[in-house]
Amino acid sequence: MNESLGFAHFLSQSDAVGRIVLFLLLALSVASWYLILTKGLANLLAGRRASVFLRQFWSAASLDEVKDMLGRQNADNAFADLARQALEASDEGRAQGLQRLAAAGGQGEFLTRVLRNGIDQEAARVEHGLTLMASAGSAAPYVGLFGTVWGIYHALVQIGMSGQGTLDKVAGPVGEALIMTALGLAVAIPAVLAYNAFNRRNRIWLAKLDAYAHDLYALMTVGAKSNSSAGEVRQLRAAAQR
Repeated sequence: MNESLGFAHFLSQSDAVGRIVLFLLLALSVASWYLILTKGLANLLAGRRASVFLRQFWSAASLDEVKDMLGRQNADNAFADLARQALEASDEGRAQGLQRLAAAGGQGEFLTRVLRNGIDQEAARVEHGLTLMASAGSAAPYVGLFGTVWGIYHALVQIGMSGQGTLDKVAGPVGEALIMTALGLAVAIPAVLAYNAFNRRNRIWLAKLDAYAHDLYALMTVGAKSNSSAGEVRQLRAAAQR
């Protein structure tokens, strides 16, 4: 009898509630691992592309050269997309003037709003899926615990109806019911670790993007007033690095 105990036996003895709990844990696990793998790969590629773009950006002689570079290639990272939005806003402001409500307050305020909006959009993009991951990490242990409690209750009812309350008859079903708790922890632990890792990466990423937005603003306002000469651009870059 004891040789037949195990996960397969537990599934065969589970009722509809137990199967629903198991399906919920499986769905949370699949969703968490999908987000872990896809977001991890996306973050790795975004970091590499951003590094390449920033090297090209700071080696450019002027913002006009940056504009030409962005016209030849896609803005495949947040830094390139932010530069493209800022340059387009600057050109649009000069072409159409400051008559629109979006440009109220002057060119500097208009550029600030464009940069801030770009950062907000990137913040929303990188946080996509983290709510589900956090929910899986916090709820999965309780879902598993509920499955364990329900399994123990189900097993004790069956033992009571059979009239055989010996230790070997109780320990097996109770031990099987604890599988649900183990499954809940197996779902929650990777989700929590990944959530913390992605949160840390996002804070660093957005801080770098915010610093880049300040540099870009300085280049497009202070540099524009002095005709954006290559020597002054390099001086601004050296000051930003210090």
